[in-house]
Amino acid sequence: MLFFYQAIHEVQEFTLLCVRAIVNLFQKPRYFQDTFTLMEVIGIGSLSIIVLTGFFTGGVMALHSAKSLKSFGAVNLTGQLVALSLVRELGPVLTALMIAGRVGSGIASELGSMVVTEQVDAMRALGTDPTKKLVTPRMIATTAMLPLLTVVADFFGLIGGWLVSFYTLKLNTSLYWNTAIRSLSYNDLLEGLFKPVVFGFIIGMVGCYFGLRTTGGTRGVGRATTQAVVMASILVIVSDFFLSKLILEFRY
Repeated sequence: MLFFYQAIHEVQEFTLLCVRAIVNLFQKPRYFQDTFTLMEVIGIGSLSIIVLTGFFTGGVMALHSAKSLKSFGAVNLTGQLVALSLVRELGPVLTALMIAGRVGSGIASELGSMVVTEQVDAMRALGTDPTKKLVTPRMIATTAMLPLLTVVADFFGLIGGWLVSFYTLKLNTSLYWNTAIRSLSYNDLLEGLFKPVVFGFIIGMVGCYFGLRTTGGTRGVGRATTQAVVMASILVIVSDFFLSKLILEFRY
């Protein structure tokens, strides 16, 4: 019973933090410089890992799908399979998980260090709202950059699938790209960009939440970082299921 009450309390605190962060969007002051700096750090700093993740994911998908497609005589549909799987599902989810590990942990450790060194208390003493200064810019940055990083992952995933199809499966280049591009509809692209917006919001807010509730010195910072990564990853996977279900209901 105690665990149940604690869980309810955690959900309530997290929801209140999310509401305050969203309300801050419509109130002054607005820390544009901090937001743009964080967007650059998150976007440019994550490009390498996102490119590698997308490229090899597309390559692996082409390799594994070829065997199944050969049994049906449909190897020429490899581009379609890679494109749909990446844009609808694997691109957004894998990008979010990579960003949760890289950015979510960084947010939690940074804010946790500020809490244990009493910098956040100093902000309050000087009349600065920590939620407005620390949380809202990070929420905006992760929410804005994750869709862009997902597009990069999808693009390099298609390139990885093409290279495998061309050199391993001996598939014609124009055939691969035509089937890949023509298989994508407006709804697929919309789904592939809507999910990262939600995932980015989750990652940013979870990192801020666990960072601001850090206790116990440096050991607490490590614990908060681990909790942020684990919880953000779980929420990304769980929300992906419900978002997919919701999108399918509207689509059909």
